[in-house]
Amino acid sequence: MKTLTPYLLFAGNCREAINYYREVLNGEITQIQTFGEIGYKGSDQEKQRIVHAELKAESILIMLSDGMVDFQSQPGNNVVLSIDLTDENEQARIFAALSQGGKVTMPLEVTFWGAKYGQLTDRFGIDWMLNCYLKKA
Repeated sequence: MKTLTPYLLFAGNCREAINYYREVLNGEITQIQTFGEIGYKGSDQEKQRIVHAELKAESILIMLSDGMVDFQSQPGNNVVLSIDLTDENEQARIFAALSQGGKVTMPLEVTFWGAKYGQLTDRFGIDWMLNCYLKKA
């Protein structure tokens, strides 16, 4: 099973943006986590930045983040397409195909949130995230 979700990136104003979209779409913030909550070792201001948030409004799901501390949001780098998968083999196949002629920015690897995850830019300049939660033994 695959789902496609837009992932919006901001440079420090994610909290303002998610509240704005919540109002506009009459949605609900279902998840919000700061860099400090995952153990980031930066300044107090950096720790307050949002590492991941989710907004649901009926059948719409949008994921959002402030990105890394040095991230500079610009048109063209602030929307990423995120695919959630349930099969690691399918994830590897899609990742390999999308990366042909493109650039891998993070190879598929196991993450702290219990998934195999990777990022790339395809040959058309589209940024992708592929996430596959690992089955618990």
